[in-house]
Amino acid sequence: MCIEFGREICGHLDTVESREWLVTNGIGGFASGTIAGLLTRRYHGLLMAALKPPLGRTLLLTKLDETVVYDERTYPLHANRWADGIVSPQGFRHIESFALEGTIPLWRFACADAILEKRIWMQQGENTTYVQYLLRRATQPLKLSLKAMVNYRDYHGSTQANGWQMAIEEMEGGISVTAYPGATPLYLFAENANIFPVHNWYYGFDLAIERYRGLSDSEDHLHAATFQVTINPGETFTVIAGTETKIQHHQGEIALKSRHSHEQKLLELCTIEHSQQLNNSPSKESPAWIQHLVLAADQFIVERPSPNEPHGKTVIAGYPWFSDWGRDTMISLPGLTLATGRPEVARSILRTFAKYVNEGMLPNRFPDAGEIPEYNTVDATLWYFEAIRAYYQATEDDTLLEQLFPILADIIDWHCRGTRYNIHLDAADGLLYAGENGTQLTWMDAKVDNWVVTPRIGKPIEINALWYNAVRAMDSFARHLGKPHLEYTAIADRTLAKFSRFWHPQLGYCYDVLDTPDGDDATLRPNQIFAVSLPESALSPLQQQSIVDVCGRFLLTSYGLRSLSPNDKMYQGNYGGSQYQRDGAYHQGTVWGWLLGAFVSAHLRVYENPAQARQFLEPMANHLYAHGVGSLSEIFDGDVPFTPRGCFAQAWTVAEVLRVWFNL
Repeated sequence: MCIEFGREICGHLDTVESREWLVTNGIGGFASGTIAGLLTRRYHGLLMAALKPPLGRTLLLTKLDETVVYDERTYPLHANRWADGIVSPQGFRHIESFALEGTIPLWRFACADAILEKRIWMQQGENTTYVQYLLRRATQPLKLSLKAMVNYRDYHGSTQANGWQMAIEEMEGGISVTAYPGATPLYLFAENANIFPVHNWYYGFDLAIERYRGLSDSEDHLHAATFQVTINPGETFTVIAGTETKIQHHQGEIALKSRHSHEQKLLELCTIEHSQQLNNSPSKESPAWIQHLVLAADQFIVERPSPNEPHGKTVIAGYPWFSDWGRDTMISLPGLTLATGRPEVARSILRTFAKYVNEGMLPNRFPDAGEIPEYNTVDATLWYFEAIRAYYQATEDDTLLEQLFPILADIIDWHCRGTRYNIHLDAADGLLYAGENGTQLTWMDAKVDNWVVTPRIGKPIEINALWYNAVRAMDSFARHLGKPHLEYTAIADRTLAKFSRFWHPQLGYCYDVLDTPDGDDATLRPNQIFAVSLPESALSPLQQQSIVDVCGRFLLTSYGLRSLSPNDKMYQGNYGGSQYQRDGAYHQGTVWGWLLGAFVSAHLRVYENPAQARQFLEPMANHLYAHGVGSLSEIFDGDVPFTPRGCFAQAWTVAEVLRVWFNL
């Protein structure tokens, strides 16, 4: 295990509560929390079940508050911060160490000469969480008492008890908790434990991160039962929480071996993939931090079954609050699946999303409630072409290409004649126009009420770089399949001929958006990097180098590119506060980790120096020890020290680092 902390981290509340862990189940459910064990987000819990996979995520089991009696002395191992700011008890003081065992968080608590280990993981494909305790070292038995704190709410929500009565029933080896008639029951099983059902609300758990985000910062949870057991040295005790009664017959040791086996297979697939790329020569073993990212990549891949694709796959954009987004899925696909040796997953994702193409567009987001996707994006569809191109380059899968080609042709046709939100190809210059008042169609999509922070109506630079690559890819696909291709050649050539409109010779970089309602926008943003990083560039080599250099001087940070130059009067170097404040800063200086991949690709293209390009990725190895331990964050402050913000585990950040690492 390369990620491990001792008391130098675990014994200090300010550091141990800022580091979070995550485990997932492959169907959209997850568990997460702080290393300290106290709640800081509404998204923390031991069982956030996906009741309508991959969505319908509902908090069922919040936490298990542990207390140990050893050698007649009592040790609280849990921690809670209350509404008055007091942290009591302070069980984190007994954490000897914390580590990741693959993706499984592992605590070692020291109680005199005893060491009690705690592991948390989930069953792949089920809303089932395991919490296992192992008395690793002791000179006598240890008594363990667990208070099960439960809830039942949407994962975005917050609970105020107000006299809420849940139904708690004893079962053989456990209890069931039903929040209200018709609610999905929570089953808690603990073999050989003494079980004492209770119904006692605990009020005022303080949620510090929600306060920072300008949201409700206090919540209540129900103490539903207490489990008591005596553990002898070398013995394990496992609590199983889930939504089905069959978990009563699950065995912790078997489940743990299954989890380890699943993760070992992921690492082997990645090794085989890169061995084959080297003509079956043994590939040099990836560094430990890259292996951690390979395992982290799997956490974002989840099932999205549909009538036409019962084993369909999709990508959760980020934990703890995002669902699956079309844009994020397509950007992430090469890194999460192809770089890790899982092309069959990529194939399933591409087929799954093909079923949702409508009026030449891929959906931007699948709502948490309801079945109608949202199509308010111009770039998700174009990233779909790039994902297919990367997949075909890796697999030469003619069958899938043949299946998808009519859909791709229809997409090009819709864009040429026009589709939603005034997305259309301008016949005058062959550039793609998108946008209308009140909409946000590019990845810079922050909107609060009726305020679109960065509308970017017109001809955005990255959209046209993607369009150019999409049409060139279609030209290549058509030629390979023996289909008419001259139309695509002509469209691409027209775009190439006028792409020079983006170049601003006085500034030495590209306009961000052409033909906006206020004219051409020369704001220095990172979007132009894609005109260099994508396989086909419509810029000259000197222009490409100038863009890389400008982005390196003004936008590059340790963890990605700023979304706006610090020299701009609209720049905001810190991200936080109310939704209005946060969204106002989201694309106005905030650093985005996923953009590091495009910068590294562009730098390699211009300077042809793999060793130097790889250096830009090295800070991410250290970042695995912060925020979401073992994963990579969504965003960072634009100002030093580039504090991580947003989702503590973000798909496209992980994906892009993996993609360029293995490309290098």
